[in-house]
Amino acid sequence: MRLSQLLFTQGFGARRECEGLVLGGHVVIAGRAEDDPFLEVEPEGLVISVRGEKWPYHAKALVLLHKPAGYECSQKPKHHPSVMSLLPVPLRVRGLQPVGRLDEDTTGLLLMTDDGALIHRLTSPKKHVPKVYEIETTDAVTEGQIDALRHGVVLHDDRLPVRAADCEATGEKSLRMTLLEGKYHQVKRMVAAAGNTVATLHRSRYGVLALPADLAPGQWRWLAGPQAVLGPA
Repeated sequence: MRLSQLLFTQGFGARRECEGLVLGGHVVIAGRAEDDPFLEVEPEGLVISVRGEKWPYHAKALVLLHKPAGYECSQKPKHHPSVMSLLPVPLRVRGLQPVGRLDEDTTGLLLMTDDGALIHRLTSPKKHVPKVYEIETTDAVTEGQIDALRHGVVLHDDRLPVRAADCEATGEKSLRMTLLEGKYHQVKRMVAAAGNTVATLHRSRYGVLALPADLAPGQWRWLAGPQAVLGPA
């Protein structure tokens, strides 16, 4: 692949801008500044440096973001900043999208990718990819509420009961709940239907991937690929 084309695929601007980056000596490979935008490079496994920032090549980008409260999972937010503003410009340019949505006040593990097929694989209720939520409630949790969430509660816009794949109390006013689907405001509505109210909500796991303890709110990191979330094929 030509070096300027590689930069283009990674989100470093229009084709002419990418050519200009190379011609200006802003792209370094293996410690050497390259000035030929038509230089043929092997993209797989390549790490380049653009204006001093290291950038690994990814044909499809998949990143993990520790979403803080106060951000909307939308390209066009209405009331709060977009989670996109927490990512570097190249990832925004290449069109990463949140995998599902977390409410503005919900924190935790958020996946973002430009791989449409992977988004479908991760969000389709038929694929049964588990998502784990840590919930603090306004009132004490009862065994009856846990049983209701495990066996199914009826939401006002759904005739069929919706149940948690797993649910357990983690404290007097806290729950851990696992879901295999992602309906609108599902956790909050399920807890309300069971007779309690969500005070805070945090997603701690998606598939086999747990939110790393050393990833602070607002920080992000690359994931090696779908297996990081789905496990070995």
